[in-house]
Amino acid sequence: MRFFIDFDQGDRIGGWVVPDNPMAVSRVAISVDGRRVAEMSANLIDRGFVERGWHSTGQCTFWIMDEHVPGLATIPRLEVHDLDTNMLVHRRVPREEVVEQRLLLINTSINPESAIQALLFPHFQQSYFGLGKLTEEMMQSVCGNQTVTSCFLSGGLIVPRYEHYFAHDTALTTALVHDPHVEMATRLRWLKARAVVATDPAQNWRLGPLAEAATFVAEHDLSDPKSLKRLFRMMPEAAYRLLYNPLTRQFGTKLPDDRVHPGNSIVAIEILARVGIVGHRDYFEAFVASVLDRLGIDAPIPAPPPIPTETRDLAERLRGVKAVEEMLIFDVAMAEAVRNSVAKNWAG
Repeated sequence: MRFFIDFDQGDRIGGWVVPDNPMAVSRVAISVDGRRVAEMSANLIDRGFVERGWHSTGQCTFWIMDEHVPGLATIPRLEVHDLDTNMLVHRRVPREEVVEQRLLLINTSINPESAIQALLFPHFQQSYFGLGKLTEEMMQSVCGNQTVTSCFLSGGLIVPRYEHYFAHDTALTTALVHDPHVEMATRLRWLKARAVVATDPAQNWRLGPLAEAATFVAEHDLSDPKSLKRLFRMMPEAAYRLLYNPLTRQFGTKLPDDRVHPGNSIVAIEILARVGIVGHRDYFEAFVASVLDRLGIDAPIPAPPPIPTETRDLAERLRGVKAVEEMLIFDVAMAEAVRNSVAKNWAG
């Protein structure tokens, strides 16, 4: 799916949505104050979509006017979503209520930075979370749309593949680095929690190749050091990729399946150095304060989500497993460098 908004002139909104099915006619839903008020199909044909090979008929362009949404020009807030995917295509809000900035929050943890997302969401015209789960076409539409000057993007994207979309003065890139051992513990418990889905034939497609990894982890006792050692000796490929230096993989490779070599750690350090604001989870408040200050937002800083005791305990056990030391060697070096830098600057 690809999409773009050409204009919002108050009394009419124009744009296009190219669906994944090249034979389908794109359809959008218009919502006001969270209530769906209209649905419409693309009402214009653009042969350019046919010539690019994106669509078979070109019926992808829509103009939303008063006949579709009565009083359109007087509605201060509305949203347009693609009907098939529920993807946000356009959001209208009063300009004085939003920050004129494109913000990227790079999620380095398998769990989203929900507290930060909830804090910043009201201050932007459009927000897109879970970037790492979007298709390539969606990513191009979301990251490549420079006409939306108030936009908050957040997710676990592969940074080298998309950083060029944010290499300009109107974009602020940010990243919050986590302790590698705590993150590995978080990922192991994340996999174990999905064992039921992994063994359900009707649902395991949701996990893709991680279904086997979830089942495998569930067969091991994460509280037993001997069981942990066996886990790392027999680990399936999908689990290995999820756990092996994930920070280095995220900042030092261009594809999720790329192998991580020592040279990738050098690339990762160079790319991380280009990020506008880099923080460490141990200094969560300092990171959020820095982001708010750069954006000019006056808002209370939320407390960081607590790390479960089970995760902390597992992280401590992982520190004593030799295989883990080898699997996190690059990430530990990067994370320690970030933590030391933040601690020094914040103390100063």
